[in-house]
Amino acid sequence: MKIQATLAGCSRLMLLCLFLELLLEVGAGNIRYSVPEETERGSFVGNIAKDLGLQPQELAERGVRIVSRGKTQLFALNPRSGSLVTAGRIDREELCAQSAPCLVSFNILVEDKMKLFPVEVEIIDINDNTPQFQLEKLEFKMNEITTPGTRIPLPFGQDLDVGMNSLQSYQLSSNPHFSLAVQEGADGPQHPEMVLQSPLDREEEAVHHLILTASDGGHPVRSGTLQICVQVVDANDNPPAFTQAQYHMSVPENVPLGTRLLTVNATDPDEGANGEVTYSFHNIDHRMAHIFHLDSYTGEISNKEPLDFEEYKTYSMEVQAHDGAGLMARTKVLVEILDVNDNAPEVTITSVNTEVPENFPPGAIIALISVHDQDSGENGHTACFIPGNLPFKLEKLVDNYYRLVTERTLDRERISGYNITVTATDQGTPVLSTETHLSLVVTDVNDNPPAFHQDSYSAYIPENNPRGASIFSVRAHDADSNENAQVTYSLVEDTIQGVPLSSFVSINSDTGVLYALQSFDYEHFRDLQLKVMARDSGDPPLSSNVSLSLFVMDQNDNVPEILYPALPTDGSTGVELAPRSAEPGYLVTKVVAVDRDSGQNAWLSYRLLKASEPGIFAVGLHTGEVRTVRALLDRDALKQSLVVAVHDHGQPPLSATVTLTVAVADSIPEVLADLGSQGPSADPDESSLTLYLVVAVATVSCVFLAFVIVLLALRLHRWHKSHLLQASGDRLAGVPASHLVGMDGVRAFLQTYSHEVSLTTDSRKSHLIFPQPNYADTLISQESCEKKNFLSAPQSLLEDKKETFSQVNFCGEFISYLDKNNA
Repeated sequence: MKIQATLAGCSRLMLLCLFLELLLEVGAGNIRYSVPEETERGSFVGNIAKDLGLQPQELAERGVRIVSRGKTQLFALNPRSGSLVTAGRIDREELCAQSAPCLVSFNILVEDKMKLFPVEVEIIDINDNTPQFQLEKLEFKMNEITTPGTRIPLPFGQDLDVGMNSLQSYQLSSNPHFSLAVQEGADGPQHPEMVLQSPLDREEEAVHHLILTASDGGHPVRSGTLQICVQVVDANDNPPAFTQAQYHMSVPENVPLGTRLLTVNATDPDEGANGEVTYSFHNIDHRMAHIFHLDSYTGEISNKEPLDFEEYKTYSMEVQAHDGAGLMARTKVLVEILDVNDNAPEVTITSVNTEVPENFPPGAIIALISVHDQDSGENGHTACFIPGNLPFKLEKLVDNYYRLVTERTLDRERISGYNITVTATDQGTPVLSTETHLSLVVTDVNDNPPAFHQDSYSAYIPENNPRGASIFSVRAHDADSNENAQVTYSLVEDTIQGVPLSSFVSINSDTGVLYALQSFDYEHFRDLQLKVMARDSGDPPLSSNVSLSLFVMDQNDNVPEILYPALPTDGSTGVELAPRSAEPGYLVTKVVAVDRDSGQNAWLSYRLLKASEPGIFAVGLHTGEVRTVRALLDRDALKQSLVVAVHDHGQPPLSATVTLTVAVADSIPEVLADLGSQGPSADPDESSLTLYLVVAVATVSCVFLAFVIVLLALRLHRWHKSHLLQASGDRLAGVPASHLVGMDGVRAFLQTYSHEVSLTTDSRKSHLIFPQPNYADTLISQESCEKKNFLSAPQSLLEDKKETFSQVNFCGEFISYLDKNNA
């Protein structure tokens, strides 16, 4: 129990010393921990967050992770506790073999700062391996004449542990002839030897059995045994002797399998079986035993497996020579492996940003790259580079780490992505290289405003267009992508003649199509100047403007407007004077007309559409001048009426007409006299006065008719009713109206008015009928008055009703009344 307590105290003291040593090393700039081998997965190694000066939650936020070159990750980070833990079972012997101390080196990468912190973890050995001998049983022969004090080398035990846990002592079973002597070797291990204490006597005892025990210093102690069988033979006084005390040779690691590397040679001067020498390996590592082959008769050493400089740089082994009597000799063989450039550099991309914005500044970090070559010397010196035509460069860091950074600003619109080839080469012969490809996507930044295809646009639209009609379409292109390239269109606010532009046109924000909100009138305005703005959807948004000139095209929608002669507004007609003495080609007047349209729609031509007497006047086709065609004759009418048509040249053509009155006379008084004889023209005031006069005349006529009725009644009373009434009716019906109305003074009145008055009488009722006035635009002649049958009555009234009926023509009496009033 006291021994166990003492060992436990020693272990704790040793761990304390190791911990203090670790703290000193951390303070010097390196982070160092220790952990016993064979610990369970997830075992605590060290508080890495504390040593880095971080909080546990910052490990994930700052991208802290382990970077190592090994294929197997021995350690891991616990993001919750911020500690370094084991990632699996660790076997120190597998990692470091007999090396002490056993250090595992790796780097801690703080990704957001791109900093590396070297970490070393010492794997502490535990006593988990038992000392073993390569052979389970050793048999050899010893001559009975062997001199006491002779030392017989014994195989030494192998313990994969180190330190106190490795092999510490040997013990030989008790035997009166043999004892154990342990020699400290120059290279560290103990070499057990069996010493002959007293002479052997084959006749007394021919075979001696002994047990060699190898023990380590662990707790608990582990041990292994070797059975030794010594056969006593007759005398053989000459042991074999090697020609060299040590054999040494150098071979390249790429020698073919089965190549003879060297030959050892030992001679024995004895004769017979005592002089026959055989060879065997002695105290060789079990790994080397699988690599090399020794011919027991020739002493040739060849390789059974490929040699690897990266595994062993030098192979050290012992060869033992036996003669037939059991005497032996040993020699040391050193095989140095020469490095061959058989390993290409290994390129590892530790950290990479696969997407970078195009506005990344020069010097921004893209990736962290490490390069390692397992060869040595020049074969292991590496260089790393990328193509020179890329906007990137490599910056070398410590421990063959490189940093890929931007060399200049990127432009996604020119190149949207890069396939970067990272090439690592060594300096061996031949040169070996490794290529690693890195794909980098350049993400878009809104650095391009929309661009129109033209600096300005012109569009044409016919007037009188329907509302909502499509006018024009503009299109802008944005070199960016996604939402940075989504373009919307709008009109720049402006006013036209004090009215907002938005009341005239609109634009589709998605397609850029412009629509007319009003029907345009060329005569109102002929062009519109507006600006269209294109804006993308980036953040911040970018925009650009373009000018659009919208021209309204004329249509033939206005008839020619006649300025002279002006159209009458009071019912009168203008009169142009043409003297009777006018020669052919005399300019009588000129028709002046304009058209509010433009171009061909406003080209006017004049044509004489109608004339009261054709052949007298002509109208100029383009001038509108009214000229005489021939000389005026006396027989030509005083008043000439001309209808002139004015046409434009639009499609379809529009026209207007004007009526000209040309008076043929040599002087103005003559014109006035002739026109006065035709009577005044009717006007509204005269019509009203005439109406009053008609009412008055009708009243007087009623009184007169009443008187006539009374007179007729008296006369009918005297005559026979039927005969007299029939005779009177036949006689009055045959009287023409011209005999009753024959005065010339009524022409002026009858130019405007004529009335029919009829009187009807019977025993029940009597009434006076005034028909509506007849308005005439031409003079009424005497014949027209005579043609009116003012006195007519149906005969049925006289025959059936036996009533008295009188028909009276009032033309003459009414004219006489007007003449009196005019006087």
